[in-house]
Amino acid sequence: MRAARPAPRVLGRPVPLGEVAWLTVAWLLLWGDLTVGNVLGGLLAAAVIVWALPLPVLDSGARIHPVAALVFLVRFAGDLVLSSFRVAFWALRLGTSPPVEVVRVRLRTSSEVMTVLVTVALSALPGSLVLEARFEDRELVLHVLGIRGDVPATVQADVTRLESAIVAAFGTPEDREELR
Repeated sequence: MRAARPAPRVLGRPVPLGEVAWLTVAWLLLWGDLTVGNVLGGLLAAAVIVWALPLPVLDSGARIHPVAALVFLVRFAGDLVLSSFRVAFWALRLGTSPPVEVVRVRLRTSSEVMTVLVTVALSALPGSLVLEARFEDRELVLHVLGIRGDVPATVQADVTRLESAIVAAFGTPEDREELR
């Protein structure tokens, strides 16, 4: 296993090439024209930015587990389709109001990164919205639309399944162990 190569240094400061590359791509997208001048200008601007304004190195601990990530994406796509049909069904029923509830659900993970991923995934689903996230209590308050029956139990089961898939796909070994 090879050690990672250190970033090149300019006037004693490191210039991370990965950040320079991403900023250059953003520069080119903003200009909308792929020319030698734009590429060189983007490289120069990006190098100056990352050198003059260095970002701290942060490791969220999140990792991608490819098989679990694929399983999560397939399940999430299914949830998107089901939620879209549910919202469309209620939107097309003229004169009938859909059942709407605010539900408090408990998360099993204590990781803020995993909680944020769960929150983003839930907010992306049509018919659900995270109103409040309480990290210290491991709790989310959700607004849900179009679910009948025992709504709190149904929503809790759905959130637990989604949380398990997200932690399996992106969690650290500690996060994954916490859910076992």
